[in-house]
Parts: sequence; C-alpha cells; structure tokens
Amino acid sequence: MQIFGVDIGGSGIKGAPVDLDRGDLAEERFKVLTPHPATPDGVADGVKQVVEHYGWTGPVGLTFPGVVTGGSHVRTAANVDKNWVDTDARALFSERLGGLPVTVVNDADAAGVAEIAFGAGRDRSGTVILLTFGTGIGSAVFVDGVLVPNTELGHLELKGHDAEKRASSKAKEDNDLTWEHWAHRVQKYLAHVEMLFSPELFIIGGGVSRKSEKFLHYIEGIEAEIVPAQLQNNAGIVGAAMHAAKKA
Repeated sequence: MQIFGVDIGGSGIKGAPVDLDRGDLAEERFKVLTPHPATPDGVADGVKQVVEHYGWTGPVGLTFPGVVTGGSHVRTAANVDKNWVDTDARALFSERLGGLPVTVVNDADAAGVAEIAFGAGRDRSGTVILLTFGTGIGSAVFVDGVLVPNTELGHLELKGHDAEKRASSKAKEDNDLTWEHWAHRVQKYLAHVEMLFSPELFIIGGGVSRKSEKFLHYIEGIEAEIVPAQLQNNAGIVGAAMHAAKKA
C-alpha cells in the first residue's frame, strides 16, 4: 500500500510516495525550498509543487513544524510565518491540492511514529523520546509505544533561551560551532529533558542523524541510551503517510 507523505520544515518541503509495508520511500524524494517568509499560501504552493511532481491523486499526509490540534488547527508557528496561527491547515492544503484528502500532524510526532514502527524505537518499552535537530528542535514522547502529542520540548528554557536557539542544527550553523562544541550544548539540553522525563531511550533525528559519528561520542553523562534515527531525515515523510493511512 502506498500513501504520499510530505514533510514541511523550516528550510525545505520534501515528499514522496511511501511503501507502508516496508516503512520506506517508494520513490526518491523530491524537495523544494521553504519560502521566506513561510506564509500559509507560500508553503501551500510548495506542497502543491512537490505533490504534482509525482502526478499523485490519492490521500496526502503532511507534517507541520508546530502544534496541530484536531488534525487541522495550527496553534504555534515558531519557525514559519506567524500567520499560520489559527489556520485550518487541512482545509488550506486540500483546497490547494484540488480537493485531495489531506491529514496534518506535528512534524516531530510524525517522525517519532515512523521510528517507533519501523526504526530505532521498534519493540522498545518504557519512555522513548525522539528529538529532531534542524531549523528548530522537535520532540515526540512515547510511553510504551503510545504517543503523547505536541510536546514541543525544543522550547524548554536553556540558559535563559529557547533550547532550540542554542542547540538546534541551525544554531550550530549560525554560530559556526564545531561538532564538539555543539555536542556539549546538546548534552546540556538532553540532561535537562532527562531530568524531567527519565526516558530509557533518546532517538536523535533530523538531518544530523546522518552524521551521528561526528558528535554522539562527545555526549557524556546521560543515563538514557542515545541512538540516531534509523529512518534518518525520511522519518517525517514516512510518519506523515502512516498518519494519512490511518485516516483514509
């Protein structure tokens, strides 16, 4: 069974048909740059471009980098245009895609669901936390495989700032940090999250998951096991498609 998944991020909008039996992309993904400012209309146009690239005419699952309640209502927009707040995202995307059935879910929650089903969190019990490091920091918290939605732990305070302002991969790039220096910031962030949730496992997702050998060995003093996401930066696309399949 194939469903189309689209992952909307602060820097890129990427998508592909997903093979739900394998939990992997059925075709090579296609990506466009997220417009700046990332307004609802601009992002919707980018999504349309990605979906039309494949000539897709079935259900589409989309992630969104913020809190999404009721499968449609956008409540926060930290790394996209503030006009997203209170938008009916499902109606907007469905209209732009010519009436195709659409589902919308928080981006990190989608990535987490994919990792729990097919990746590093498979068959793991207890508390598992996936953290995606990109333009911001997304989070997905699972207790015995059950998602606690919209946790947004990237906005925990760290040294007087949103944690994602200090420890996201964008913060690494903006401040020209070495992998070691950035890893020490991530370590402080993980210690704070661990103090609050005492997880058995941290899964590190986002684009940096492809480069885990450059930084994970610098992170010390964390009780939980720390592993890179197995689906790497495709987890959001797969999770978006899984969410759409549930609603189809």
